[in-house]
Amino acid sequence: MSKIAQYHLHKLQPEKLQFEVYDLRSYRKKSGNHAAVPHSHSYYQIIWFFSEGGTHTVDFKTYSVNTNTILFISKNQIHAFDKNLDIEGWLIHFNESFFMHTDVDIFLKYNIFKTQTNPCYAVQVDAISTAKTYMSLILDELKQRNRFGFEENIRFLLKSLLITLERAHQEYSTKALEFNSQHELIFFQFKELIEQHYKENITVKEYAAKLHISSKTLTTISKEIIGKSPSQLIQERIILETKRLLKFTPLQVGEIAFKIGFEDPSYFIKFFKRHESQSPKSYRENIQDEN
Repeated sequence: MSKIAQYHLHKLQPEKLQFEVYDLRSYRKKSGNHAAVPHSHSYYQIIWFFSEGGTHTVDFKTYSVNTNTILFISKNQIHAFDKNLDIEGWLIHFNESFFMHTDVDIFLKYNIFKTQTNPCYAVQVDAISTAKTYMSLILDELKQRNRFGFEENIRFLLKSLLITLERAHQEYSTKALEFNSQHELIFFQFKELIEQHYKENITVKEYAAKLHISSKTLTTISKEIIGKSPSQLIQERIILETKRLLKFTPLQVGEIAFKIGFEDPSYFIKFFKRHESQSPKSYRENIQDEN
């Protein structure tokens, strides 16, 4: 395949609820081998495995599934199930339009759906009961979709579920989530813009203008929050997408360069080598040898 399969949730039916919950075993048996092939989604996905066994691959890392393992799959992230169809759990799908309505949602999105750092962890016993209560309430709402305010209720319950899971996760984290930090909010808005424009060769100054701040302020905020400059974050996103295309597609290096937004393939190769200390071709060969 020259293209990574991408799946959508109600793309042609915008009037439908942009949120769904599936029984994991039924879903896997229905999807068959398709879900075991690396693919992506244009929506967010939460996979809750009830019991231990098997693995799940997200981008370049394979995770062991333990009891009450939860995976947070961000939109456009590449992942794959293993071949096991007999698994119990929940599968939660929702589009960004359903979830993103307030500044708090931006914080939740970028802390919970950690694209590379830690999209997977096992929920401890004390948080399971609360999380399952929210899931039970969500499933009850979905049974009667004509009730007053059911969509808003599901949205609030989803947010409560995510906050519960993040609280449980932060017990083992050194950094707390700060909903009131204006700098963190601007930083996450910048990350959002990178997702939208990283293939367009937009400068740091242009990103700053979209945020209605100076490039100097953006640099200060970025270094304060993550210890990296804005240009580093933009370049890292380009490199991530390049690695995905090198690993999961047979596209030629020149085709990848064009897809990522480079007009000159030779400059693209130099750019990649500067960041990875190897050529795109070598990276592809090495990662294939690891599989």
